[in-house]
Amino acid sequence: MKAQNAVALFLISCAVYITLLTWKQHLSFAGRVYDVRIINGFTNNSSLALVVWCSAADGRDIGGRALQERDDYSWSVRVAPLWSSARFVCTLKWDARRRKFEAFRASRDVFRCGRRGGQCLWLVREDGFYFSNDGVGWIKDFAWM
Repeated sequence: MKAQNAVALFLISCAVYITLLTWKQHLSFAGRVYDVRIINGFTNNSSLALVVWCSAADGRDIGGRALQERDDYSWSVRVAPLWSSARFVCTLKWDARRRKFEAFRASRDVFRCGRRGGQCLWLVREDGFYFSNDGVGWIKDFAWM
């Protein structure tokens, strides 16, 4: 009977080990990295730059840029496994228009940007802000105001 228990324990240990190896990519203790990118998608050949300024929710200023057409501003976010409160807010200004929005919020974006780490892409156009996680399919998320 003791030999059967030892064999059963060995088989269970092997199964757990194989499962952990299989799920290793999903259980990263360092967290997942998401690339956040804001792209100037204006098409009217405007000489006015799109001004982007971003900060983390904890008050860290991550900086900004003045984007000409097709320029982009990007950074990476490491999200801890299970739960993270990572949040980045950006203020965008173009001509007389100004808009503040959440460029990344972990509770929302770990799913829509890709569970295994991915892209959170924002294309800013004259009529609003478009989101994509692959750079191909763009969905209008909201207007300037």
